[in-house]
Amino acid sequence: TTGLLCPLPVLKIQKTIKGLEQGDLLEVISDDPVATVDIPNYCRESGHKLLKEIANGHSKFLIQKK
Repeated sequence: TTGLLCPLPVLKIQKTIKGLEQGDLLEVISDDPVATVDIPNYCRESGHKLLKEIANGHSKFLIQKK
């Protein structure tokens, strides 16, 4: 989701994750500073598991579909 600003990263994750099977992993890279709040909140609210979050210029998230 690099280059996208809130709320587009979360909307793109929602669309992509619908096509995944339960337990599949989705790696997301974002340069939107708000993503460090929005993506963990989305995972918490939707029930998907945030396995890893790394921030070093770009934020990187590993999400497991519920």
